[in-house]
Amino acid sequence: MVKQCEVIGVKKIIIIGSGGHASVIIDAIEKERKYAIYGIIDTIRPVNTSIYGYRIVGTDSTLLKLGKQVCGGIVAIEDNWTRKKTVETIRKLVPDFSFVSIVHPSACISSNVKIGDGTVVMAGAVINRNTIIGEHSIINTNSSVDHDCILSDFVSIAPGAVLGRNVKAGNSAVVSLGAKVIHSVSIGEHTVIGAGSTVLQSIGPYGVAYGTPAKVIRTRKQEDSYLS
Repeated sequence: MVKQCEVIGVKKIIIIGSGGHASVIIDAIEKERKYAIYGIIDTIRPVNTSIYGYRIVGTDSTLLKLGKQVCGGIVAIEDNWTRKKTVETIRKLVPDFSFVSIVHPSACISSNVKIGDGTVVMAGAVINRNTIIGEHSIINTNSSVDHDCILSDFVSIAPGAVLGRNVKAGNSAVVSLGAKVIHSVSIGEHTVIGAGSTVLQSIGPYGVAYGTPAKVIRTRKQEDSYLS
């Protein structure tokens, strides 16, 4: 069934989150010109506050009241675990809520690339042929994902990070600023590769690895923030 907002030719979406990551996603949406922003959902800022040129319209529960006013939205939260929990909350509140993917027009996306719902590809990012990007992931500014890579859901590839061909990254894995991963290695779920590291062999799940070559320094829990 076609939603009302699609019938009248205006695809309005909602932004969930109002931090700095949201501002960059908003910029990508404005430049892509595929969607119009209805407003922002946030749990901290007061309703009707204006930020980044858009109005805070309420908290997560507000999604129940929006109905056909929006065709979907995107969770604009940088931390993987928090983003995942927010997505789960929205799916419980509104089971048929549609998550959209956002691709900055300056990103270079090759043919035969699959990008999951809720994923954002930032300015200057490069994704080569036959790569699969899961749902609710972040391919950040000027990062590079070479051909035949498989990235699972809630993965974060930080600005300037480089993945060689045939790299696999598990759920909620993080490749931090400027890190490099050589071809045909795997990064386990919930593992964080530290900034500037060089990964020369596969790294297992639930670890923090850094250095050149990258080595596992300690373990981590899935709910641990990798941004602190």
